Amino acid sequence: MPSLTLNGVTVNFPFPPYDCQKDYMSKVIECLQKSQNGVLESPTGTGKTLCLLCATLAWREHLKDTISAHKIAERLGGEEMFQNRPLSSWGTTATDSDALTHYTDLPKIIYASRTHSQLAQVISELKNTSYRPKVCVLGSREQLCINPEVMRQESNHVKVHMCRAKVSTRSCVYYNNTEEKSTDRDLVNSILDVEDLVKFGNKQRVCPYYLSRSLKQQADVIFMPYNYLLDPKSRRAHNIELNRAVVIFDEAHNVEKTCEESTSFDLTPYDLASAINAVDRLLVEQTKGAIHGDSINEDLNVESLNSGLNVATIAKIKQILLDLEAAIDSYDVPSEKGITKPGIFIYELLERAHLTYNSKTAVCEALEQITGYLVGRQGIFLNTSGLQKLANLTQLVFCGEPSEKDRPQQMQSNTAYFKVHIHRDTSYQKKTQSTDVWASSSSKKQGNILSYWCFSPGFSMQDLVNQGVSCIILTSGTLSPLTSFTSEMRIKFPVSLENSHVIERDQIFVAVIEQGPDGVPLSSAFDRRFLPENMASLGNTVANLTRVVPHGLLVFFPSFPLMEKTLDFWRANGHADRIESIKPMFVEPKGKGIFTEVIDGYYNKINDPSSKGGSFFAVCRGKASEGLDFADTFGRGVIITGLPFPPRMDPRVILKMQFLDEMSQQKAPGLKYLSGQEWYRQQAFRAVNQAIGRVIRHKEDYGAILLCDQRYI
Repeated sequence: MPSLTLNGVTVNFPFPPYDCQKDYMSKVIECLQKSQNGVLESPTGTGKTLCLLCATLAWREHLKDTISAHKIAERLGGEEMFQNRPLSSWGTTATDSDALTHYTDLPKIIYASRTHSQLAQVISELKNTSYRPKVCVLGSREQLCINPEVMRQESNHVKVHMCRAKVSTRSCVYYNNTEEKSTDRDLVNSILDVEDLVKFGNKQRVCPYYLSRSLKQQADVIFMPYNYLLDPKSRRAHNIELNRAVVIFDEAHNVEKTCEESTSFDLTPYDLASAINAVDRLLVEQTKGAIHGDSINEDLNVESLNSGLNVATIAKIKQILLDLEAAIDSYDVPSEKGITKPGIFIYELLERAHLTYNSKTAVCEALEQITGYLVGRQGIFLNTSGLQKLANLTQLVFCGEPSEKDRPQQMQSNTAYFKVHIHRDTSYQKKTQSTDVWASSSSKKQGNILSYWCFSPGFSMQDLVNQGVSCIILTSGTLSPLTSFTSEMRIKFPVSLENSHVIERDQIFVAVIEQGPDGVPLSSAFDRRFLPENMASLGNTVANLTRVVPHGLLVFFPSFPLMEKTLDFWRANGHADRIESIKPMFVEPKGKGIFTEVIDGYYNKINDPSSKGGSFFAVCRGKASEGLDFADTFGRGVIITGLPFPPRMDPRVILKMQFLDEMSQQKAPGLKYLSGQEWYRQQAFRAVNQAIGRVIRHKEDYGAILLCDQRYI
């Protein structure tokens, strides 16, 4: 296996690297050596993942050798042999022998991507290298649980509750075997993805979910979807330790959205009603045993919540829920637009339900006790998601422990990148009104949804930095423009790279198809997308292209509704039959349940020597457009049937654009924000770039990119 030296680090690489790969690996090592954040863009097909793994693991081995050498020198009394040699030559930025004294062990590498299917590809790449670190991949119970009784449950919420109940009573044989099997030498030294872990669990009758948590303790590299890392709740649930860790975000073009979503919430009338219902059931149960006590009539003062799970504590939590419901529903909301308030308004609203910095700890403890009690009971699974949501939003809004004096400044800082939006809920009709603390939901009229939306990924990124990470590397094929991307992250990125491609110009054909063979202009614009003549012309265009493009043809639509309606039209009017006769059609499903089955069918059709290939219909920002590899014959052509703009009238999109306009007008030194309109366009073109990137997967690959919308001109 070839090796090369970059920045003083010897990197083993599976083949002689291209120049762009050397540049990329040098930048990765620079981030690691200097403990500096980096944003690295390298086009799809340049071997980014392989470079990232080899460079990071080479640096880690180099650092390990450096530490060992210093320890040996200390034992032998030979420190002087290192005194005249700067440690930068050993792969660190230190300049004296004290620099490594804080390294009691090597830093863990946390490798995050968007989905488990993307991580499976990363782990497959790792197996192709000479490096064999101890690895662990984190997943959810839904992916890793193998207990038949738990797996039978349809709701993921019920699965979690049933699992916890079985673990607490040690009634799951798979969980009970975890401790014994977690030290299995073959397991510890194997590189397993989620699927491999499940196979091992089934074979050895051991729980893959708790096995992965155990392996995490001794792993050198921990793989996880990046919402586990960016969502503070998930981070706590998986007990992810970040101090001194190296954090890598692969496919980082989605990090912005994930950061914002993980620190936002929507509290619906159903959430509150289900929480009140769960507390009601518990109140009835508790009062049966405490009917002669004096706690029922105790003053419902939230500031004096008891630590014990008694009737008074439960009633106080119910009062909070009722007051919060009344506060949210007190706003007469315009049906179309809703009401938007500054982020700091959330404190005023929650105070009406007695939720404040002073009461937050007692409320969260009480919610944890109530939820734990309800979850722990055998055979009864009440919906406690509403209670959990209240606990989560309380922890999010009242983060930190500021003193009384610093509280106003902390509240302003916490909410600077947020907006409160109150809008009608049309999906749930609430129950009859009552002010009785023992009654169920309190409102007759249509309920409102309380949304607390974050519009800056910097909130989550700064939180990671505060956890003590060594450095953060963001990398993808579609990050440009880097200046606006890094400005939104609100942390410094001293290291950056915009890499060149590995292919030659004659390996790619790009064309804009403005009109169909019948002369009708092609467009997915709002006023044209469902016109019969537009859908017919697009159908004729795709049918004609199936005759020209060999092997696999990918067709991407801006959204699922547009794809479904267009395909229905084609089926009704003969276009689908024309396509099917040449390249059998495979359509990306909305759910993930049968996705593997559909994509395998497409691959098999391409590999069938008796066929003329296949056509795969998918959506931009979908699973196929982001995480799958359509190398060589699996994707010789890609058709983009429009521009995938975000929904223009979505309140969250409108507020994001307003937020960016406000930030871009501030003109802070060193920061460059996109305007709202620039961001809106960028979202569409970034999604298009991801989709067309499925075609060129390596240096020898080739294909055609066909943009079927007149607006590309």
